[in-house]
Amino acid sequence: MKLLDISEISHQTGIAASAIRHYEEKGLLTSLGRRGLKRLFGPEVLDQLALITLGKTAGFSLDEIRDMFGPDGRPDISREKLTRKADDLDEQIRHLASLRDMIRHVAVCTAPSHMECPRFRKLLRVGSRRKPKNGRYLLEKNRIT
Repeated sequence: MKLLDISEISHQTGIAASAIRHYEEKGLLTSLGRRGLKRLFGPEVLDQLALITLGKTAGFSLDEIRDMFGPDGRPDISREKLTRKADDLDEQIRHLASLRDMIRHVAVCTAPSHMECPRFRKLLRVGSRRKPKNGRYLLEKNRIT
C-alpha cells in the first residue's frame, strides 16, 4: 500500500493541507504516520475527502459527516439521514425559487420606485419577520404573489 503525504493529497484533491489537518483533528480522517513533518495517509483518504466535500456541499456539518464513516473509515451512511437532508434541500429549493421569482418581478416592475411596488413592500415585511435557525428566510410559507 502506497502512503500519500499531505502535500500529495492536497495537490490531487485541491483541498488545502490545513483543511486536511482540520478534518483529522475533527476525527474525519486518520493519518497512518509521518514522513518527516508531513502526515501520511492511506489511498482511501481520497475517497474519504470526496465524501467530506460532497457532504459539505449538501449542507451536512462536519460532525454529521464524521458519523457517516464506520470504525474502519469506510462510508457507513444512514439512508434515513440522507432522506431528511434531501427533504431539507427540497425545502431550500422552494424557498430560493420563491425569492428568485420575487427578485425577477422587482427587476421588471413598472412601479415608479421599488418602494411603490406592493409586492416588493410585501417582500420587505416577510423578510423582516424572522430568520430561522438555519439562516434562511421562510418565503415559501409566506408566498408572495
